[in-house]
Amino acid sequence: MKNYSGNDFFNIGTGEDVTIRELAELIGEVVGYNGELKFDTSKPDGTPRKLLDVSRIHEAGWRHKTELLNGLKRTCEWFKRTAL
Repeated sequence: MKNYSGNDFFNIGTGEDVTIRELAELIGEVVGYNGELKFDTSKPDGTPRKLLDVSRIHEAGWRHKTELLNGLKRTCEWFKRTAL
């Protein structure tokens, strides 16, 4: 991907399905949040899960190396180090 010169877009991710609840719980774990998570299921436009189609980037030879939880931890640590 370092030498990619095209102008196509790529979804970057693990290609593994994660629910919004699972993601929120993982973020809560990383930041030490022990409160209750509440979801407004009456909102018709909300999506209960996220899954990116990563087939195009896989065809280009890229594979993820960082699992979601570790990526969230690293991102949180980066924000702590670089916060203004």
